[in-house]
Order: sequence, then C-alpha cells, then structure tokens
Amino acid sequence: MEFETLSPETRDRIVEMAWEDRTPFDAIELQFGLDEAAVIRLMRRELKPGSFRRWRARVQGRPTKHLKKRTEGITRFKSTRQKAISGNRASKPRG
Repeated sequence: MEFETLSPETRDRIVEMAWEDRTPFDAIELQFGLDEAAVIRLMRRELKPGSFRRWRARVQGRPTKHLKKRTEGITRFKSTRQKAISGNRASKPRG
C-alpha cells in the first residue's frame, strides 16, 4: 500500500499506534495492511529525524511490539484513547 493513498487521519492513527509501547506491529498490519517494514518507512517519512531515531531505538527488539516475543500474561492491550472498532469504523457515530 502506498502512503500517498492513505488519508492524513489514517497516517496519524498509524503513527499513534506505532508510538504506543504495547500496540504490536501485528495489530497495525491487521488493521491497515502495513507490515513492520512499511510502518518503519512511514515513521521515517512522517517524523523528524531525531524523533524517528528515538522511536526506532525504543521499539527495536521491544517484546511488547512483537507478539512472538510477548510473555504469556499479555494477551491484548487497548489504549484508553482507542474506541471500539467494528469493520475498521468507529462503532458510534461522531457527532
């Protein structure tokens, strides 16, 4: 998927999910179709160079960003800012 076809809101949401420590790359891939390498490319493009380096150093090898490296006790994480999603849409209309 090319980044130019993504809406600014979608790019912002992907960046937000990538910044969240406990949101795995697999969740981003499931919801938006971007694998880890594509998320890294998007982050490199969207962030300032220093911000990208800090983010990359923080998530590289982090067990919570990779489902296969997580401990068994962590099964799911939902951000307090995340709304219920049904079919990739917010379940309640905005209004």
